[in-house]
Amino acid sequence: MEAYIYDAVRSPRGRGKNDGALHEITPIALVSQVLAALRDRTGIDTADVDDVILGCVTPVGEQGADIARVAVLNADYAETTAGVQINRFCASGLEAVNMAAAKVMSGEADFAIGGGVESMSRIPMASDGGAWATDPAVAYKTYFAPQGIGADLIATKFGFSRTDVDAYAIESQKRAKRAWDEGRFVRSVLPIRDVIGEVVLDHDEHMRPDADMQSLGALKPSFKAMGEDMPGFDAIALQRYPEVERIDHVHHAGNSSGIVDGAAGVLVGSKAMGEKYGLKPRARIRAMGSIGSEPMIMLTGPESIAHKLLKRAGMGKNDIDLWELNEAFASVVLRYMQALDLDHDRINVNGGAIAMGHPLGATGAMVLGTALDELERTGKGTALINLCVGAGMGTGTIIERL
Repeated sequence: MEAYIYDAVRSPRGRGKNDGALHEITPIALVSQVLAALRDRTGIDTADVDDVILGCVTPVGEQGADIARVAVLNADYAETTAGVQINRFCASGLEAVNMAAAKVMSGEADFAIGGGVESMSRIPMASDGGAWATDPAVAYKTYFAPQGIGADLIATKFGFSRTDVDAYAIESQKRAKRAWDEGRFVRSVLPIRDVIGEVVLDHDEHMRPDADMQSLGALKPSFKAMGEDMPGFDAIALQRYPEVERIDHVHHAGNSSGIVDGAAGVLVGSKAMGEKYGLKPRARIRAMGSIGSEPMIMLTGPESIAHKLLKRAGMGKNDIDLWELNEAFASVVLRYMQALDLDHDRINVNGGAIAMGHPLGATGAMVLGTALDELERTGKGTALINLCVGAGMGTGTIIERL
């Protein structure tokens, strides 16, 4: 059985700080509005939605306790709709969509929703701890270092300079501004409202379209101190990669993904269930999956899962019209383009997380929706969506527009 995408909705991304527009919106309220929009836009009876799967990378406090099931109830879905929270770090939102699709393909579900939520202004990243970083024996065994060290190691190992990563970041900002100016996100972005129904945010708030090489050049590297001073993560990285003489620290807030609040959802279903409601499927899922990669450098998994998915789908690189890779750090995308020999005009054509931000648990579902909208806007056929993942993984999905 095949899995079809019927709709995709996301919130705008709000700055992940106390003065961000979405800070006053609780995570449960944020994702409940997304779920309600999926129901209202498609006109489905939620009793036909078998499961809601939501990524959430920091599932503690008001984001804890299976936020998916509570959101189902809060959004006035049928009591029979189940809900589950999952965590595959930065790829959680795409993994949730893949799980929803797998349920449809197996016959376990007729309709399922995959998506995610992260309110980074209210629940700080890494609040949930975990043995990977906090247990010395585990950290030693896995050569643990923060992601920024891995991003700088990628830049050093594969030859990307500070100028290269800053130039990529500027282009991301330009593309995101053009996409917003031309209304490319209008079909998918849901204005978020407060408790009295007033719109609090209707656009991606994190963008800095006025950024230029001079302004980025004034920013100090974010990971230099933690790399070179105590606790000295550079030494750990060089132990794992002795062929690298020293790490050149090139990443900073301007060429790394922004900390933001956001939520997203994708409605996936069978052909028969779509026909029941007279819904035309927007795309079908051709292939999906995740893979592990070397955990110290951490962020090179996307190229491996891309090759795996292309082989699984019986496709070649040139069969893909659009590529989306989450902009966790500029060097991640630059290495991906280098490894797959991709032209920049085929990937992240509407900007990415450097410009618009990365609400950890929701981003994967957001970028899938972005790719789907762009396929429809341009009349192109296929897209491959990718994310790098903490602890060394990659997650991806190939979709085909219908």
